[in-house]
Amino acid sequence: MRRRLCVVLHDVAPATQAGCERVLRCIEDVAPALPVTLLAVPRYHWQASDAGFDHWLDDAAAQGRELALHGYSHLDEGTPHGWADHVRRHWYTAGEGEFSAMGFDEARRRLSAGVHWFRAHGWALHGFVAPAWLMSRGTWAALDTLPFEYTCTLASVVALPTHRRLRSQSLVYSTRSAWRRALSQPWNLGVALAQRQRELLRLELHPCDAQYPAIRRSWMHLLEHALDEREAVSLRDAAHMAVDVQVRMA
Repeated sequence: MRRRLCVVLHDVAPATQAGCERVLRCIEDVAPALPVTLLAVPRYHWQASDAGFDHWLDDAAAQGRELALHGYSHLDEGTPHGWADHVRRHWYTAGEGEFSAMGFDEARRRLSAGVHWFRAHGWALHGFVAPAWLMSRGTWAALDTLPFEYTCTLASVVALPTHRRLRSQSLVYSTRSAWRRALSQPWNLGVALAQRQRELLRLELHPCDAQYPAIRRSWMHLLEHALDEREAVSLRDAAHMAVDVQVRMA
């Protein structure tokens, strides 16, 4: 099997649309018509969607880009329990790990609202990716009650409802401070080298990743070299790979 590459753009919302467009232009500079998966947020930081953004997503879907659900508000409004939980939910994620500690009922309510948002706009929906990939047990249980084909963690693509996993450590940049930006570049180069023989490589981008020249050059370089060795696919296609790999190993 030829090795594959997923390019995923997180935090797609009206407030981030300009940044998303910059990232997509940079991707197109490397490889036009790449099948990027867009992770869309219905009520990003509780801001309502708007017609211009909805039309932009219509165009993206018409161009063959996959749209996936990425939380509902993208905000963690719960109370951490202890210092470790505080670090995980507020320092690591800047308070955006919406589903990190959510109970079943609330998780199902928000996921169902996201499904309804997609259906109301006529967008195909196959997957859900939690903000910062953080999911509580209640969220995992809620996913099994809804028509999703896949979800993801930081280290895997997970086919649903079987929960078969395809190991793939994400390449992801942190841009919130100068020291994070400086460390992100060698870190992701090292992760990319370590993942070179895996069947799937994931490049997970955010709207700010085209804002800083060094970060932009770093991921564009990794993308260019990955495409020399890999075929680009959507996250849905990667979920199908997870099932195929398990079948081959059975």
